[in-house]
Amino acid sequence: MKRNKKIKIVTLVVFFGMLLLTAFHIHPFGVPVNSEMDDYFIQNGQVQTGSNNIVASILFDYRGFDTLGEATVLFAAAAGVFLVFGGRQK
Repeated sequence: MKRNKKIKIVTLVVFFGMLLLTAFHIHPFGVPVNSEMDDYFIQNGQVQTGSNNIVASILFDYRGFDTLGEATVLFAAAAGVFLVFGGRQK
């Protein structure tokens, strides 16, 4: 019983230590990090895709296959939930 209590305390201390370490090393909220990729999309997005909405052009033109894969996974999950819980009611 005493050993079990020590394991719980050590686990709690390690967990909160990692939580504090993460809190001190996290990127500040509201301060964007500039990258070359952001500048590329902003400068070339409208010309290459013909879209005025840069977010839509990134999702559907630059990352089209990735978005299609995500939509497929979401559809499969929804279909699975429907088959498990929404089957025929007798």
